[in-house]
Amino acid sequence: MVDTVGIVGLGLIGGSLARRLVRRGVRVVAWNHRSHPYAQAEADGIYCKSTLAELMSAEPDVVVLCNPLKAMPSILAELKPLLAKSPRTTLTDVGSVKGMVRDQVKAAGLGECYVGAHPMAGNELSGWQAADPHLYDDALWAVTVDEDTAYQRFYTVASLITHDVANRIIVLDDETHDKGAAMISHMPHVVSTALINELVANPDRNVAAALSAGCWRDMTRVALTDPDRTRAMVEEDALNVEILLRRMAAQLTAVADQLHNGDAAATKQFFAAGDPFRRYKSAVAAPDASFARQELEVPERGWQQTLLFSARRGEAITGFINPRQAIIELRPAI
Repeated sequence: MVDTVGIVGLGLIGGSLARRLVRRGVRVVAWNHRSHPYAQAEADGIYCKSTLAELMSAEPDVVVLCNPLKAMPSILAELKPLLAKSPRTTLTDVGSVKGMVRDQVKAAGLGECYVGAHPMAGNELSGWQAADPHLYDDALWAVTVDEDTAYQRFYTVASLITHDVANRIIVLDDETHDKGAAMISHMPHVVSTALINELVANPDRNVAAALSAGCWRDMTRVALTDPDRTRAMVEEDALNVEILLRRMAAQLTAVADQLHNGDAAATKQFFAAGDPFRRYKSAVAAPDASFARQELEVPERGWQQTLLFSARRGEAITGFINPRQAIIELRPAI
């Protein structure tokens, strides 16, 4: 099992992860590009380092890159000679776009030690002051691998997440992840931002804001995120987001035409088309919902596809009996 974890970046995601790991008995060493979180972080049991070289001297089993993607190339370049002296250390990250990160990691010559990861956890806040270990309560992580990923590297990251963070994982390739993240995160951020932009431009915006309640709150929560952070995230997954936005625009235009033409049958079909998702959410959120678990054998050859097919069936890994025997949770599927 993992003994020491290095965290690069103590913002919302990195700081929350560091605090959670410490609470669960893991030794955490951290580096942040500015030292302002260090006093409180040290008080929380996190060993803060002034340089990446000092962080690597602690011999972490895993280094988690929680820095902005724009800083990735320079951080990877600095880590390259340090990781060469620590070949057993596995490198992972928490970025919301995986293909770009893998390309950067490979360009830095660190592909052999890398396994991608993306925790589906977060909120509209940012920075160390918002870091909360409960941010990861019942979170699902996407772990991304390719045909060259060493199974032991994957298992180290998977064990960290399932055992030390106490979360679930699904295993994907980079393309599948990035398309999925565009659908459930990146495109909705754009739509949410468009909603608040529409409000701000409305001459009766104060009346509308006064009338807003649960629907508006839920539809626009993510638009409260730091706009530079959202913009960077969307641009990093630009192709997938563009495709989805064009599809979304076509759907909205079609509904507008239906309303203009009084086409009640088509409008009814539009609102009914999502019923499979409504049934799925109802089953997942049912007060008496319980999810069965079973074992899944992970083969030596073709393990990436075996785990990808498991994810597509709606299964998630909650732990391991041994390196080749996973425990999966069976939840409702759409």
